[in-house]
Amino acid sequence: MTAAIPSSITTLSALLRWRAESKPQARAYTFLTNGEDQEQVWSYADLDRHSRAIAATLQEYGAADDRALLLFPPGLEYVGSFFGCLDAGVAAVPVYPPQNEQTLARLLSIIADAKPRFALTTSEILESVKAFSEAYPVLKEIRWIAVDALAAGIEQRWKSPHLTGDSVAFLQYTSGSTATPKGVMVLHRNLLANEEMVRQGFGNDEHASVVGWLPLYHDMGLIGTVLQPMYLGSQGVLMSPWAFLQRPVRWLRAISKYRGVVSGGPNFGYALCVRKVKPEQREGLDLSSWKVAFNGAEPVRADTLELFARTFAPHGFQRAALYPCYGLAEATLYVSGGAGMEPYRTLSVDAGALERNRAVDAAPDAAGARTLVGCGRAWAGGQVRIVNPETSEPCADDVVGEVWVSGPHVTQGYWGRDELNAETFQARIRGHEAEGSFLRTGDLGFQRAGELYVTGRLKDLIIVDGRNHYPQDLEQTVEAQHEGFRLGCCVAFSVDQANEEKLVVLIEVDRKYTPPGEGQGAHVLDPRETLKKVRQAVAAAHSLDVHELVLLQHGEVLKTSSGKVQRRACRTKYLEGTLQRWPG
Repeated sequence: MTAAIPSSITTLSALLRWRAESKPQARAYTFLTNGEDQEQVWSYADLDRHSRAIAATLQEYGAADDRALLLFPPGLEYVGSFFGCLDAGVAAVPVYPPQNEQTLARLLSIIADAKPRFALTTSEILESVKAFSEAYPVLKEIRWIAVDALAAGIEQRWKSPHLTGDSVAFLQYTSGSTATPKGVMVLHRNLLANEEMVRQGFGNDEHASVVGWLPLYHDMGLIGTVLQPMYLGSQGVLMSPWAFLQRPVRWLRAISKYRGVVSGGPNFGYALCVRKVKPEQREGLDLSSWKVAFNGAEPVRADTLELFARTFAPHGFQRAALYPCYGLAEATLYVSGGAGMEPYRTLSVDAGALERNRAVDAAPDAAGARTLVGCGRAWAGGQVRIVNPETSEPCADDVVGEVWVSGPHVTQGYWGRDELNAETFQARIRGHEAEGSFLRTGDLGFQRAGELYVTGRLKDLIIVDGRNHYPQDLEQTVEAQHEGFRLGCCVAFSVDQANEEKLVVLIEVDRKYTPPGEGQGAHVLDPRETLKKVRQAVAAAHSLDVHELVLLQHGEVLKTSSGKVQRRACRTKYLEGTLQRWPG
């Protein structure tokens, strides 16, 4: 931990108390209610008061050692309720509020798994939940608490719970990109260890204000943009992800206005800014304060980093601020990254050799070259190893294997999944059993000179003619072939046809595009010509034939709560014939 935090503090609850006592009037969080100039501000004392009010309410219902759902729109009520659970000795369970069949199904699956007795929300959301409860009686079995309707002065009845570093702080349900969501049990000590890793890797101090638009119910938003400023004793500036998606320039303006030092998100956020923030919107931006522009949660693209740096350099953005990193919920959040304000590393390798699980250097402009972005190294007691997923033997440098992780940030496993936990969280490297247990991440990558290069997901690999193809690479090639294709809404997978694996690609078409003869101007997409162009591009870049390109209506590609493409679920819908094709 930072030297400023007393060693006696072993829980987040104790950290909040200490912050509220040592700097009560300092700004803790600012939420931009409209994404721009309307502020809701809480000091550390305000947060402490809201937290204790919620905790006291839970305590009066005898909720200690139980679990409570958090269903909130983006905002400070979510932050207060998260800390309120901790202050009551209750494990928080962040969930996206139900708005449609997909989000309701996720909520119900989490309820079935976590079996919470309580749920914290707002009066408005509570009304919408009641509308679902007749059809789903399980919702009636939960005690719902609207945090905007608590008894006045109830925070005075709060009693400090008995908590240790081994107490469960919250259950982080995985995004479900490759399987049914599972609840990761995150302890207080896991969180404090991971926040220290982030602090060291990023080079943060108490002056490092954090600006974020990421969803707060997901680990990167919660741990990266809410808990890191609390750990540092700095300020967090938050906005709704919808505010960012509607007008990406809002993110950059917030960094400029509040002199943000740390901010970031998945690769698509940077790509969206390059594509959507017009030259006239960039006027007046000053991004010179931005020292850590972290990029994680999905494959980091070298061309995206280059375009972003070049586009915003005239507005004070420093290329050295770009910070590719790697992590996952099972390791709390952060696993590896470079040193803050040091240039990130790239590596050009031969794509054919990579398909055979070898990293072989190639000239960047050579045919078949693939540029990979390094994701740094582990920090503060963490360890990253590359292991053959079939033999559990360690891999040499430049050999692709599964990424295995150990350290104080690795969590205790999935809630109620003892058998899976033994397989996933207690793996041993053959011949190196004395090193202890490791987390099997399911991600593929290799190391060179201590630098981690992530190449894809083990379960998403497309194997055609004995060669390994990463779907992310194929998807990137396809997305670039037409401006009417929606970024981040492409899915590549293989299907069995006559005992052969064939490549299928799904991609959404932007709403404003129409087929020939049905529209005018530049927003026309010719399916026949587009298919020809896609096939030529994939053949040239990957030596693969596209068996079928399926154009989809807006919103058809299934995604997780954190925005990751659900490739297997999309494949299932394709095989069932239930996808809504474009133009309809």
